[in-house]
Amino acid sequence: MPERRTVALVTLGCARNEVDSEELAGRLEADGWHLVEDAADADVAVVNTCGFVDAAKKDSVDALLEANDLKDHGRTQAVVAVGCMAERYGKELADALPEADGVLGFDDYTDISSRLNTILSGGNVEAHAPRDRRKLLPLSPVERQSGADGVALPGHAQAPENEPADLPEGLAPASGPRAPLRRRMGSAPVASVKLASGCDRRCSFCAIPSFRGSFISRRPSDVLNETRWLAEQGVKEIMLVSENNTSYGKDLGDIRLLEALLPELAEVDGIERVRVSYLQPAEMRPGLIDVLTSTPKVAPYFDLSFQHSAPGVLRAMRRFGDTDRFLDLLEQIRTKAPQAGARSNFIVGFPGETEEDVAELERFLNGARLDAIGVFGYSDEDGTEAATYENKLDEDVVAERLARISQLAEELTAQRAEERVGETLQVLVESLDGEDGAFGRAAHQAPETDGQVVFADGAGLTVGRMVEAKVVGTLGVDLVVEQVSEEAGR
Repeated sequence: MPERRTVALVTLGCARNEVDSEELAGRLEADGWHLVEDAADADVAVVNTCGFVDAAKKDSVDALLEANDLKDHGRTQAVVAVGCMAERYGKELADALPEADGVLGFDDYTDISSRLNTILSGGNVEAHAPRDRRKLLPLSPVERQSGADGVALPGHAQAPENEPADLPEGLAPASGPRAPLRRRMGSAPVASVKLASGCDRRCSFCAIPSFRGSFISRRPSDVLNETRWLAEQGVKEIMLVSENNTSYGKDLGDIRLLEALLPELAEVDGIERVRVSYLQPAEMRPGLIDVLTSTPKVAPYFDLSFQHSAPGVLRAMRRFGDTDRFLDLLEQIRTKAPQAGARSNFIVGFPGETEEDVAELERFLNGARLDAIGVFGYSDEDGTEAATYENKLDEDVVAERLARISQLAEELTAQRAEERVGETLQVLVESLDGEDGAFGRAAHQAPETDGQVVFADGAGLTVGRMVEAKVVGTLGVDLVVEQVSEEAGR
């Protein structure tokens, strides 16, 4: 019997990409591939790229070049680019980066195994031609579910009709009959679940809708079935991800569908916490705030995409709101759940931004008491409206404002952490270091993007356990805690 070909998936970018990689892993394993963690041990390294901003693109190119170096002194025979950057640039990326043996778009995902086999056999797989994916689905959201046949939607794709009856151990349909195959690529007690894909918003700085497509929801039954499967795999916390979770259900005829789905997800056996990411402030509604702040096992966590707070800048971004409206939204949330977590990202140096606009952003940040803040300097993105704007700021001005707001953000999030000293939190233990070191996250801390919890004494703790703990100190944005009692954890 011939030796099984091996494949490693290297994932960059956001949690949505992680879900896509696990779908690709499921497809490949179901077709007989052997998955390995280290690209040096693989016949082919598949790099799931990010194409959001310049820094992410550079990281993706670096990862492809690093994998290519393995071909000189390791088992690796081929390096293949997939993901957002590959989808966005296609042949342009292939021409600029000949080190990549293949550049595959989303339309290649259903036939990923045959594509890789062709490449490993020395054949040529033509790099895909990028297209505006917003045009692939009907303009009307309510017509998209029936119009999605034949359109590649990573995280939504269905398994083939001839799906094998006996799948490898640990591999299962992620979302019920004829649903994507998903293979977990790790054993962490937290996993992301894709709630939807694409975006209908037209922010002037963002290119994501052009290569991710229009917004389309997954059906609640699919999300529930995948969550049940993840719970069987030992997952304790799920994080719902998409480009815009507040739009969930609008194409299914019910914009309040998320409010109904969250309590059902929280009741899945084995799940201890449900977290929602990527919320649009302009689409927040009282009913959603109520569910997020009052439902047992649903984290009162608000990942709100503010981007700025000066009205003029927001209008140029094709966004809504202002400092006082945003502060009022946060006050509504904290009135219902004083310990609620809130985070956001901001762009500084946007075309036409004035010193008065920066001062307005500083006013908002000083009043917002955010737990985590991401700050980015503006740069033009290919194909976006903002790239055509006049009144671009000099690079040194953008860099100065980036450094200034970043320093303020660091100071304010450290202060916010200090405000939590004395609070009692439910902490999910995520990793152990040595005999007594233990680390986890509370409800106001999302994986990767926010701070973490450090146990002053981690003796007796195990990964995946939910522990009641009291905050006794801080390390910047991180919290130092002591377990309240042995009986409190579960």
